Amino acid sequence: MNRTPKTLLVIALVAVVGMAFRVSWNALRDVARAIGADHTAATLYPFVVDGLMALALVATLVLTADARRFALRVLGTYTAASLVLNYVHGLVPALHGASVDWGRLADWNPANWALVLLATSLPVGSIYFGSDLVAKVLHHQPNPIANTEESPEIVSNRSTGDLAESTPEPVIVNATPIPAAVQVGFLKPTIPDKPVPSTALVPIGRSVPAESARPRRATGRVPDVARSSRPKRTPDELLTEARSVTADWAMEKLTAEGIRKAVHTSPANARTLRDALRAERAEHGAAA
Repeated sequence: MNRTPKTLLVIALVAVVGMAFRVSWNALRDVARAIGADHTAATLYPFVVDGLMALALVATLVLTADARRFALRVLGTYTAASLVLNYVHGLVPALHGASVDWGRLADWNPANWALVLLATSLPVGSIYFGSDLVAKVLHHQPNPIANTEESPEIVSNRSTGDLAESTPEPVIVNATPIPAAVQVGFLKPTIPDKPVPSTALVPIGRSVPAESARPRRATGRVPDVARSSRPKRTPDELLTEARSVTADWAMEKLTAEGIRKAVHTSPANARTLRDALRAERAEHGAAA
């Protein structure tokens, strides 16, 4: 909407509100005289009621959250009170006189007491609620709306120094197989035991040792300390030693496990020795 229609709309609204206030002002002034107010007080009484309504409306447009709901309650309460007093003014013909003096607002005593209490409490409420609303408006701090959206042109036109420094993104390193390091003696390998994936996310500035695709072979001379102190025996030496150890054994005790423990050899050699010894004993038995 253009500026001119907006201006005309505001002027029309002010005119309608002014005429409505003039109509309500007449009724509220007569009610104030009926409850004992003097000429000056009766003239100012409509500003107390309808004026606080206008103040609460402005506060509603400014405040937020709980403060806004409080302003709405004040606006609704004083609007209802002004409506009741205008309604009573229309029902009581005695209030329409040129010079209204103190009188009753209703013939029924409870209704009259309630209306008088309402009319006399509105000025006190205006002091309390009006002061509270003004204090809330003065201390209200609107939340700043951060403009987080920026056009691509603004971002592209910034210099390098204006741009926010961000953490460098990880780069993808393709690990290529390299020859395995030669191990001498009992040197520990420098390549990790667990294989590294071919593609891994590694931060910039850090290196990852590559893993060879083929298994490493043990190279170099085995130290003398790691070798067995017992010399390797030939099959004939094993058979001779087994004969001497099992010379007094019975045929039932001539087992591969017993020979293995007695001669300290492998299970395969123990079975070979068992068969050979049994065959020899079988030949000696047949010859005898």
